[in-house]
Amino acid sequence: MDHEQNQGAALLQLLQLLWLLPHSWAAPEAPTPVWRDGLQNHTFLHTVYCQNGTPSLGLSEAYDKDQLFSFDFSQNSRVPRLPEFADWAKDQGDASAISFDKEFCQMMIQEIGPQLDGKIPVARGFPVAEVFTMKPLEYGKANTLVCFVSNLFPPTLSVNWQHHSVPVEGVSPTFVSATNGLIFQAFSYLNFTPEPSDVYSCIVTHEIDRYTAVAFWVPQNALPSDLLENVLCGIAFGLGVLGIIVGTVLIIYYQKPCSD
Repeated sequence: MDHEQNQGAALLQLLQLLWLLPHSWAAPEAPTPVWRDGLQNHTFLHTVYCQNGTPSLGLSEAYDKDQLFSFDFSQNSRVPRLPEFADWAKDQGDASAISFDKEFCQMMIQEIGPQLDGKIPVARGFPVAEVFTMKPLEYGKANTLVCFVSNLFPPTLSVNWQHHSVPVEGVSPTFVSATNGLIFQAFSYLNFTPEPSDVYSCIVTHEIDRYTAVAFWVPQNALPSDLLENVLCGIAFGLGVLGIIVGTVLIIYYQKPCSD
């Protein structure tokens, strides 16, 4: 009995360590001066995770729930989620700390994971997908479709795009990030030029249980194209000129003196 109790106590200590992975840090709040009462607090979230799935290892960094970077461990470099963040991604000052996190996380999975198998509950989240355009929709103008996946746990997924039920090639990598509640979310991007007859679908497969979520996108509320704008402007200009001519004729007609 004592041996079982000691083993249980050891597992509880290990479980406390596992709770740190994925781990998140928020900068401690310093006492707020009176003159800063109106300022808003912000959170930087640095999350490292590893698992027996795809991706097997990941790191994401977010600012106020908006993901800035993921990390490519094969190249040991940050990957910006948007091109605007590219300059910030060049900073490699914390490379040694990230390498330590990677090795520690993998050691936990290999050495301690088997001992806890079946002893702790398994959590699942059914992913929810939605698709929208990054910029206002204009036919014939380059745009980007965004597939946003929420309620994702664990973060093992594959994302595929289809256009009129035909698979689309050349899709950008899927970016996975953690939220404050350690629930994950993902973004997938597809560059395209919209047409009125388009039908796109984003197919998300949760690899842990093969659950599939599908989100469709069809054009709605498109802005006028340049051709349509030019046609409408031409019609409006023509009607304006016609109105001026008719108005001038009527003024001249009614200013003529009446004959006996």
